[in-house]
Amino acid sequence: MKVNVWNTINQLSKERGVEPRVIIKAIEESLRIAATKFFNRGEEIHVDFKPEKSELRVYAVKTVVSEVKNPAKEISLDEALIHNPEARLDETIEIELPAETLGRIAAQAAKQVIFQKVRDAELEKVYEEFAPRVGEIVTGVVRRFENNGTVLEVNRTEVFLPNKDKLPNEEFKPGDLVKALIAQVQKNARGPQVLLTRTSPKFLMKLLELEIPEISSGTIKVKDVARQPGERAKVAVFSNDKDIDPVGACIGVKGNRILVISKELQGEKIDIIEWAPDPISYAKSALSPAKINKIVITNKAEKEMEARVDKEQFSLAIGKKGINVRLASKLVGWKISIKQE
Repeated sequence: MKVNVWNTINQLSKERGVEPRVIIKAIEESLRIAATKFFNRGEEIHVDFKPEKSELRVYAVKTVVSEVKNPAKEISLDEALIHNPEARLDETIEIELPAETLGRIAAQAAKQVIFQKVRDAELEKVYEEFAPRVGEIVTGVVRRFENNGTVLEVNRTEVFLPNKDKLPNEEFKPGDLVKALIAQVQKNARGPQVLLTRTSPKFLMKLLELEIPEISSGTIKVKDVARQPGERAKVAVFSNDKDIDPVGACIGVKGNRILVISKELQGEKIDIIEWAPDPISYAKSALSPAKINKIVITNKAEKEMEARVDKEQFSLAIGKKGINVRLASKLVGWKISIKQE
């Protein structure tokens, strides 16, 4: 039977971004399912579909026998002669769907099955595209808002930024461009869901890579990051090249490099400090901008230390609501307490 579906397949392929072979396979499957209603004895159904030649055949193969014991695979001579006047005993014949039945099935193309298959292929393509990109920064266009987050579009794919992964007091409008990190790609009943974040320390690390060439090239290494999203962050950097000042390179001339990142993070204050292998030196730097007189390890096994400061440095060392000492402790990996001398 001649069917003109090749143009439709190509059009559907372009619209959905799915390979034509996937759509052809879906059509074949839908025809096979639909044909079972005509061949209702459990026959083995063959679909011969050549869309580029506009040819379509759907048939079942049966053996002509004198006594039918298996209706799915056998047919009597009398019935076989109805389908093929040249039928002979012990030979096989192909019983095709009648043209009108085949035409109706081909026209409908078992739409629900086809679109489900195409949808499955689309979802698989989304997963294959985004799963390897976990940890990358993407820029999406705000499309709509849901109760628990924001839907953005990235490369014609809808991705999701949960409210808990937005910065505090951050508001978007439809059409806004938003940078975020791909946090994870989940497979669920509705298909893969691409989840973004703007609050992860990894997001800050990737922003530093984008803005600071020495980090992206590996000349400067980011050793640790501690964040209170939207408020403050501490970043420890290190370089094996003695001619490079890792802190100065990250801050930039007049702070131009770090200001760009701070602006992206809604004014989040970013302290760049130099990493040190010695926990006492590291903690001293981590507590900046406070000036620390001395640090004493009070419990090595429990990783506890005490920083001693002058009276005028005490509130600076602790920070607003304790944020400075808390981030320093997280960065160094030791519990730091502040004592006024």
